[in-house]
Amino acid sequence: MRYLPIVAAAVAIAATPALEARTAKRARTPHNVILVVIDGLRGKIVTPQTAPELVRLRDAGTYFPNSHSVFPTFTTANASSLATGHQLGDTGDFSNTIWTAAPIASAAGSVTPFLENDAVLGEVDTHFGGNYLNETTVLEAARKAGYGTAAIGKLGPALIQDHLARDGMTTIIVDDSTGRPGGIALSPDTVTGMTRAGLPLVAPDRGANGRSGDARTPGTREANRAQQDYFIDVATRVALPSFKARHRPFAMVFWSRDPDGTQHNQGDSLNRLTPGINGPTTFAAIRNADGDLAKLRTALKRLGLDRTTDIIVTSDHGFSTISKQSDTSRAARTRYADVPEGFLPPGFLALDLASALNMPAFDPEAGNAPVTTGAHPSRGNALLGADPSHPDIVVAANGGSDLLYLPGRDPTLARRIVTALLDQDYISGIFVDDRLGSIAGTLPLSSINLKGAALPPVPSIVVIFRSATTGCAIPTNCQVEVADTTLQQGQGMHGSFGRGDTLNFTAAIGPDFKRRFVDPAPVSNADIGHTMMALLRLSPTPHGALTGRVLSEAMPGGRMTPYVRGEQRSAAAGNGLVTLLRYQEAAGIRYLDAGGFAGRTLGLADVAAPEAAGRGARR
Repeated sequence: MRYLPIVAAAVAIAATPALEARTAKRARTPHNVILVVIDGLRGKIVTPQTAPELVRLRDAGTYFPNSHSVFPTFTTANASSLATGHQLGDTGDFSNTIWTAAPIASAAGSVTPFLENDAVLGEVDTHFGGNYLNETTVLEAARKAGYGTAAIGKLGPALIQDHLARDGMTTIIVDDSTGRPGGIALSPDTVTGMTRAGLPLVAPDRGANGRSGDARTPGTREANRAQQDYFIDVATRVALPSFKARHRPFAMVFWSRDPDGTQHNQGDSLNRLTPGINGPTTFAAIRNADGDLAKLRTALKRLGLDRTTDIIVTSDHGFSTISKQSDTSRAARTRYADVPEGFLPPGFLALDLASALNMPAFDPEAGNAPVTTGAHPSRGNALLGADPSHPDIVVAANGGSDLLYLPGRDPTLARRIVTALLDQDYISGIFVDDRLGSIAGTLPLSSINLKGAALPPVPSIVVIFRSATTGCAIPTNCQVEVADTTLQQGQGMHGSFGRGDTLNFTAAIGPDFKRRFVDPAPVSNADIGHTMMALLRLSPTPHGALTGRVLSEAMPGGRMTPYVRGEQRSAAAGNGLVTLLRYQEAAGIRYLDAGGFAGRTLGLADVAAPEAAGRGARR
């Protein structure tokens, strides 16, 4: 009898290391992470009426009202930051359309390819040493760590999340091109799962939602329901059950095309600035995306994964209504068969520069054919100079801002371009590559996080177009911007440096986030990617130094991150115009609020003095 306590003590002592090992293993095992990107969701458009599920998540978890898109405010650019946790100066994905300095066969031989295409992304990867982003993505690192991984949704940004996993055997990639030529293959396990769930192996197209109309015909009045129903079914009925069966952590990105695609194409406001993107079709699209989030959360609960899964919801950028008006543009005074008289045509920036600099223009999407009088570049992109195979200027048209490349890096030519741009009323701010020197009226690219370790060519000049508000109660909800696009006045676009485009929506919920917490500190899409790496305990070796930060203040026990507001301004140009930059800084990272000329960019009517941050708030 006297020996029993000793034996029991021995057993207890022997069991302690094993118990500690199991406890330590549980402590080291990360939770699952799902990133939901609701493309084009404006930062302040979410209300109980417009998006009730988003409100429930926001109010129960952590809300980041001081949220930022990276600039330029385009989809693939922000996809690259979300994927890697780096700013664009490192990823090189400067906009949806970039100059690759060589023809891309899958983009019909253009040197200005549109990146929302799986085949184009593969070819661009090959052209830039096998990885055009030059950084490891979250899903790539998670895949290599043995986690389950999936990227489901919109063509282009979905694949960017793990763009090197093109064989389909590891990361589940399902987008518009699934089952079609150029799409990413499905693994046998995924095919089995989709067949069991009764889902076709070919993704549906957008149907009526994909119709943008023209100058005389309104665009769509339908949300992207059929396609998104398919994507959310793949996520909830195939990917999540597969991950649960593996008993390993997983990382998934669900990229909702709505409301972005519907806002671009909506037919509620043809050639009119109001209601613009605030018509009924847009709000149907927001409810469509909100419903998908509800289905995702319901599936997590049904599968018993809700308590071990962090959900981060963000948008890549805000959104604006398109304006095609200018009193100074020569291009707007020319007549075109497909443009209302007096409106800016697609490619107006290239046409006005060609006129001002007395250069011929060529269309890279039309085999470098000359752009003749009364015509415009088919997609707005252009090659200026005597020889299109060796252009003096490359114009990559994107929407609310355009990229100019000077292959010869000629500072004199850069100054001539800036002088021409300053004469146009649709311009609001100019940023110039630091290597071209200081030019009055402009700020350097380094001031907006565009100078880093990027592999693709760095733009020589980033041109910002004018933005304003139509006068609603929340100005960022009704921003209007001049846009270089084939879409019509009254439809939707983004890409500007107005706060309506830089203010996106961000919220999070799960075991690694505080409950009912409002975080006033600035956050950006680069922070989201960096935070996902931390949550998953991943630490790939970076090539560039322009990273985001971990949002530790939003995690249990985390302390608030101090931040300040600031302003940078250029020297005045000869006509008095000054490019202003309004920003915030936290942990040595610059967050971009707005940039351009005062009075021509939403968010620059007044510039706040630097101030210290306040404390976080609990509801």
